[in-house]
Amino acid sequence: MNSTSTAFWNRTLAPYKKSDTKTAVFQLLNTVIPFALLWYLMLRSLETSYFLTLLIGIPASGLLIRLFIIQHDCGHGSFLKSQRANNALGFVLGVITLTPYQYWRRSHSIHHATSGNLDRRDFGEVDTWTVQEYLSKPLWRRGLYRVYRHPFVLLILGPFYQFVLKHRLPFDAPRAWKREWLDVMWTNLALAGVAVLAWQTIGLKNLILVQAPITLISGTIGIWLFYVQHQFEDTYWERQKDWDFKLAGLQGSSYYDLPAWLHWFTGNIGYHHIHHLASQIPNYRLRQCYAEVPELQNVTRLTIRESLRCIGLKLWDEDTRELVGFSYLKTLRSKAQEAASSPPDAVSLA
Repeated sequence: MNSTSTAFWNRTLAPYKKSDTKTAVFQLLNTVIPFALLWYLMLRSLETSYFLTLLIGIPASGLLIRLFIIQHDCGHGSFLKSQRANNALGFVLGVITLTPYQYWRRSHSIHHATSGNLDRRDFGEVDTWTVQEYLSKPLWRRGLYRVYRHPFVLLILGPFYQFVLKHRLPFDAPRAWKREWLDVMWTNLALAGVAVLAWQTIGLKNLILVQAPITLISGTIGIWLFYVQHQFEDTYWERQKDWDFKLAGLQGSSYYDLPAWLHWFTGNIGYHHIHHLASQIPNYRLRQCYAEVPELQNVTRLTIRESLRCIGLKLWDEDTRELVGFSYLKTLRSKAQEAASSPPDAVSLA
């Protein structure tokens, strides 16, 4: 059977699309308990040294990423067998991760349904322009895009904006998303309750001193993971008429080959091509699936060192079918200047 066919993938991946309650509960416990313990140690360390607090905050941030992946699986209905249980757990974790569960669930489902589609760059994407789109924009729009794609904005300012500000009032959500807007309000109300409880017990200042570094560190790492899993040189982008869901998953999502301990902290999200091909596979089955299905091993593999080069990629070239950096525009400008037929009023490539 053709390994690119829907029937092949449905048959091959079906055994892995099964939730296991014991495994899920164990994963939840081995994440929540150490996270709570480290949070408490950070609180107590405020009496000694804030530097110590920040050091403890590093593994705590890793555990928050793991909790986010569990919430992520709940949103796909894959973590637990019961969707009602998934939704309840997802909401609670959404308070901890500052991510309204139903809003994120819906916007993320759009990401899965449109990833790599140049005509459907709607929700849940790192905004990516084609080379021609960039060249067609006025200088001020190009400048804003360059600022947006700068690593400091994406990885430092971005997490604060995304998790602290935007998730409190996500104006990109249509008004018709009534359940999602209600979930945002309930999440904000729960966070207000946490703030009141902290005010009456440990103090708001201590809450912020402990939680802020956890949120910002985990947010930066989380956005980096999402970025590098789609923003690599030979990724997949197609117009609607040629777009294919299976190819978008296999070619447009990388296998981030991390050390085993980092796969643990990140909930195996490095096997991202498998997740996009079949989001019903829970995170605790992704590694087994990769090992047992040879067809899933012939994909773009990125090590940590290799992934660092991806930060310089900014634009999709529809002619060469690769993600390129802004320096690529200089090459185009040189070619345009050398071409005798270039019009004198050609669009500036600056």
